[in-house]
Amino acid sequence: MTSRRKKMYATKTLYASCLAVVLILTACGQQAPPDTRAADAATIKDLDAQWSKKAAANDVEGTMSFYTDDASMLPPNAPIAIGSQAIRSMWATFLIPGNSVSWEASKVEVARSSDLAYSTGVYQFTGKDAQGKPESDHGKYLEVWKKQADGKWKVVADMYNSDLPAAPPEKPAAKPHSRHAHATAKHKNRHR
Repeated sequence: MTSRRKKMYATKTLYASCLAVVLILTACGQQAPPDTRAADAATIKDLDAQWSKKAAANDVEGTMSFYTDDASMLPPNAPIAIGSQAIRSMWATFLIPGNSVSWEASKVEVARSSDLAYSTGVYQFTGKDAQGKPESDHGKYLEVWKKQADGKWKVVADMYNSDLPAAPPEKPAAKPHSRHAHATAKHKNRHR
């Protein structure tokens, strides 16, 4: 190797070694972010309890304040409600005088990244059906929470379903009997 090549090789090796040392020192100086999952879970459980109180007071706007603007609600036996307006419409049908709804979280799990979480629990509902007869329901729910840019937690997805057995399907209405249908059937049977 020529002396010029040796110097160039030595310079490249020195730069690579310095870069490796800098990277190692930088990595050693960085600390992992603190694990805030337990505190975040406690915050979400508290928020969920506050949210239930707003709903129990039939406070539609207070209830809506726990959702992001683009949240989704997935109710049983109904289409998905996407966005504040659609979700507000759904809550407005439940949160009326004479109705009572409440829920309680039994589990909150926060991602290690502390930006997403979910909670599960049970709910109770009492009210009146369309004919004014008393009705009650109880079931379970799943909420997906997302930490917002301001550090607050809000719900991005909300799903619930009843523990009660499904109502039997309605029987189709009997078709009106007509002479023509009866005569046609007789005609077909004769020609077999």
